[in-house]
Amino acid sequence: MDLRKLKTLIDLVAESGIAELEITEGEGKVRIVKFSQAVQPVAYAPAPVAPAPVAAGEAAPAAAAPAAPTGHTVKSPMVGTFYRASNPGVPAFVQVGQAVKEGEPLCIIEAMKLLNEIEADKTGVIQAILVENGEPVEYGQPLFVIA
Repeated sequence: MDLRKLKTLIDLVAESGIAELEITEGEGKVRIVKFSQAVQPVAYAPAPVAPAPVAAGEAAPAAAAPAAPTGHTVKSPMVGTFYRASNPGVPAFVQVGQAVKEGEPLCIIEAMKLLNEIEADKTGVIQAILVENGEPVEYGQPLFVIA
């Protein structure tokens, strides 16, 4: 495969909504995979600090920690790529705050070129979506919280 064809294929993958492309031509094979450049947030714990003495009659400030969503967690049944919608450009299956019924589709996980629809296993309201669109997921990784 010549360099011009390869450059055209790379441009096609970069401009489209597809994540990877594999072409076999004669005895040669080319696989182009697009990786997300999104920066993953990293949580750092601050160094422990000794509590400051509180004067008599003064109330200690209350520590407000962000509450993690509570409820039923829907986990990934397989390793693959997480997609919130059936195709690029169409609305996502669910949004935070949306009511869902058992059996309704929540997302798609692509594994080995197969698109697997993941359904709600509980009726409730979507409290949190824990994975970004197009991210790889592992078996047992939490995907949604339903309350």
